Amino acid sequence: MSSGTAIGYSEKSKKHIKIRSGVKRFQKQKQKLFRANEPFISVFMWGVNHSIKELAYIRMPLMLMPDDFKAYSKVKVDNHIFNKENLPSHFKVKEYCPMVFRRLREIFGISGKDYMDSLCFSQPIRTDNSGRSGARFLLSADERFVIKTLSSEDIAEMHDLLPKYHQYVVEHNCKTLLPQYLGMYRLTLNNSEHYMIVMKNVFSPNHRVHKKYDLKGSTVQRDASDKEKKKELPTFKDNDFVKANVKLYLDPISRDDFLSKLKNDVEFLASLKLMDYSLLVGIYDRDLGAESSEMEREVTTTGYGSTDDNGGSSSPPESPTECGPEEVKLGESQSRFDDYGEFYAVKSAASSPKCEVYYMGLIDILTHYDTKKKAAHAMKTAKHGAGAEISSIQPSQYSKRFIDFLSEHIRSDPNNGTTTTAVAAQKQAQQAGNNNKRSSSSS
Repeated sequence: MSSGTAIGYSEKSKKHIKIRSGVKRFQKQKQKLFRANEPFISVFMWGVNHSIKELAYIRMPLMLMPDDFKAYSKVKVDNHIFNKENLPSHFKVKEYCPMVFRRLREIFGISGKDYMDSLCFSQPIRTDNSGRSGARFLLSADERFVIKTLSSEDIAEMHDLLPKYHQYVVEHNCKTLLPQYLGMYRLTLNNSEHYMIVMKNVFSPNHRVHKKYDLKGSTVQRDASDKEKKKELPTFKDNDFVKANVKLYLDPISRDDFLSKLKNDVEFLASLKLMDYSLLVGIYDRDLGAESSEMEREVTTTGYGSTDDNGGSSSPPESPTECGPEEVKLGESQSRFDDYGEFYAVKSAASSPKCEVYYMGLIDILTHYDTKKKAAHAMKTAKHGAGAEISSIQPSQYSKRFIDFLSEHIRSDPNNGTTTTAVAAQKQAQQAGNNNKRSSSSS
């Protein structure tokens, strides 16, 4: 799949519809697709659509081979006439490891149609968040997926990570808090390259979180800036989390399960010399959400794309189907999401002071403990002292401090907190009781 192809389009003649005398008929309007405010977003939408349609004709192998982790598909488009108002005259789209990401989408329960519907029918939404490296973030129109711009160094890091990441996800049967990577692309237009990766959104598109935290377990320079705090939904950090005395209350089994997954994940990252990741936490207050849900969200059954003045389509032949994504009726949508059953969601314990849902997932896992980070560690240690909780530390130390910090703030009893040891003791007591019952019944 490493060979490139060149494609050119010419405008098709309009269709003529024969009608009977006295009967008025209308041709169904078609949508104008790949329309976006920025050319590279239009090219991204076109590229995802093209890739998914091409993959539909390729049989998925039973087992991925090493070459699949090095493969790519590439297409060059000289688009002089067709859809010129939406797409640039010349562009290239390269998808990295298409069969690997197709398999990952299947593992995570995302069909090619769902993926294409979310990303291609309506332009992604720009967010006001940006990474320290200047990375940009976009949300798919239905807010199911996050699109992040990467550097070429991040792409190289992803290529190194991908075989081990795929193996880890398969071996743990998808029970992980790691990012769900779904596709990786390079777009070339106007002699400029844009690298992009698609991930599942940690937060729910149906239940807007009321508080948001980015937690590393570090205290040095871990406060939200004044500019950040002025946002409608600011991202608070570790010191804000501690000062507000935030505690996340889970029932003992949920807490034990969550911390077990988290520990496995960070040990995996430490083994790859990765650090400086965060746990993204969104807190949804179910009582507040019930009061405001009617005002916050309007349910519509139309609005995917638009049409030309004459009702014709401006999209290439391999455009998505004209009907657009499947519509969801209000009642179906309500029953489907009443249980907050999104992948990263965990309900608060029954004894929690507030009735909440926590959305928690790991983010920013591509930072390698290299020479640059070692230099930052030495500099910050000299500035803040050897005992300061700085973020640039060795991966094994980072993972231990990370787990210790979150174990302290994720509790199962609002009164005194429950440690993992206590949960284990509780399970052992239950097991002992079951054994006693079996022994007495057998006698």
